[in-house]
Amino acid sequence: MPVPLIALFVAAFAFGTTEFVIAGVLPQVAEGLGVSIPDAGYLVSGYALGIAIGGPFVTLATARLRRKTLLLGLLVAFTLGQIACALAPDFTSMLLLRIVIAVAHGTYFGVAMVVAVGLVPEERRSMAVAVVLAGLTISNVVGVPLGTAIGNMFDWRATFWAMFVLGILAVVAVATLLPARTGAARPAGFFDEVRALGRQQIWTSLIIMLMLMMAQFVPLTYIAPYLTEVTGLDEGAVPWVLLANGVGATIGVFVGGRLSDWHLMPSLITLLVLQAVVLVTMYLVSPYALPMIVVVMLWGALNFAIGTPVQARILEWTRDAPNLAASLIPSGFNLGIAIAASIGAIMLNGGLGYRALPLVGVASMAVALLVAIASYMHERRSGQRPPVAKPA
Repeated sequence: MPVPLIALFVAAFAFGTTEFVIAGVLPQVAEGLGVSIPDAGYLVSGYALGIAIGGPFVTLATARLRRKTLLLGLLVAFTLGQIACALAPDFTSMLLLRIVIAVAHGTYFGVAMVVAVGLVPEERRSMAVAVVLAGLTISNVVGVPLGTAIGNMFDWRATFWAMFVLGILAVVAVATLLPARTGAARPAGFFDEVRALGRQQIWTSLIIMLMLMMAQFVPLTYIAPYLTEVTGLDEGAVPWVLLANGVGATIGVFVGGRLSDWHLMPSLITLLVLQAVVLVTMYLVSPYALPMIVVVMLWGALNFAIGTPVQARILEWTRDAPNLAASLIPSGFNLGIAIAASIGAIMLNGGLGYRALPLVGVASMAVALLVAIASYMHERRSGQRPPVAKPA
């Protein structure tokens, strides 16, 4: 693994931890800032919207900056933002600070993906994407539990001081490990960036990404009551099942990267079929504890195994104008998360039980499979080739 990828991984770990750790300390944050827990939940949705909406705008506005300079600026903003969150006097200021950090988050992942694939030979591009994505999955396995434990042991503000230290580590890693001339700004103009989005490989990949979020987050948003009420697990067992899901996700990232570097589209199509099978199996075995735990781990692995080739494909087909498309990757994921949570709520409020939630994933994987096959067949028939990157 190229050493600069380690720096991108560390920064991704920092951003992933600060996004998701808020859920672990949400009751303490609500109490400390004098709001209800549902109101404190806007710290989660506000962050997601900051990524989805702010990231692409900042990415385009900073397109002419050198990539290392931009990455360092984003990490400095992240690090200072953690101090501000730790000192936030009220809920409104906390919400605004989280949104600012989220904009830096969305911009970081768009830029980092482009930089990562530029650091490796063409046949290793998907694995480079997997390394950056692994920062997110491992943040859920390691960073979020540790951040939550710090908040429970001391105070929720201590969690953000810990994030501040993590931000410093990320700044040092990028400053020392990333080459000074990494990814000088691409010369593509705004209209070139927009035109690149019209390629069928891009918009079909974004559709597949949205369907993937349906398969992942419709059940995952409600996984705790699903496991306790349908599977019959004790509440104390739920974190361990989520840990298994996170371990599976981390393994899946690298499996997806390896398969994508081998044969991207055939691998993606196969993974979509497997995920549909796993979701059907989840529905069938959900009343039984041991099979359900195994299925949840496989489900996590496939979610991220699919995510790697989808992102690699977007980056592959926008080499000549990568900035806007890359920034839409985290935007698409976060919009998908918001939509998925809403669909789950509508189903539950409509009288369907938790057990029905994986069936949405089965349907979404069927749509994703049809889109992937149609896109691949069109690409093969037309003889299209990915564009060549413009010189820096």
